[in-house]
Amino acid sequence: MKIAINNINNSNKISEEEILTILSGVTDPEVPVLTILDLGIVRGVHILENEIEIVITPTYSGCPAMDAIATDIRLKLIEAGYKNIKITTVLHPAWTTDWMSEAGKIKLKEYGIAPPARLSASKESAIACPQCNSINTKIVSQFGSTACKELCQCNDCLEFFDHFKCH
Repeated sequence: MKIAINNINNSNKISEEEILTILSGVTDPEVPVLTILDLGIVRGVHILENEIEIVITPTYSGCPAMDAIATDIRLKLIEAGYKNIKITTVLHPAWTTDWMSEAGKIKLKEYGIAPPARLSASKESAIACPQCNSINTKIVSQFGSTACKELCQCNDCLEFFDHFKCH
């Protein structure tokens, strides 16, 4: 998903690139190898004369990590010298795993979590084991370590692993 950036700052003291660089340092508290940009939850950055607004969408309605993420965004921006910060959470359209970056999906796999396939892919798509790459896997439980993951097991290496659910 493309991030909407509106710069209504006449003095141009605040650069879009600087804000995105700051946001690239905010990680998901549940999966710390992913940034909020990797997840695709940043929907917009609005730079106004006296305020920076960051628009975010949760991966799941009621996601417990969103408060921590909003706080981390605010703290990173304050640390960089910005004071007037507004964090807006929007639920529509609902977040989809298709908004995740390809780099984020690679980071997930390297971390030991099977990344989601494209939402448009068949529901019957095999889930590759992040340990040995086998597609001889099974879903053990639709509920994994967090609401956005399901627990799987590889039938070849016998390792259990989380799979980031497609939605």
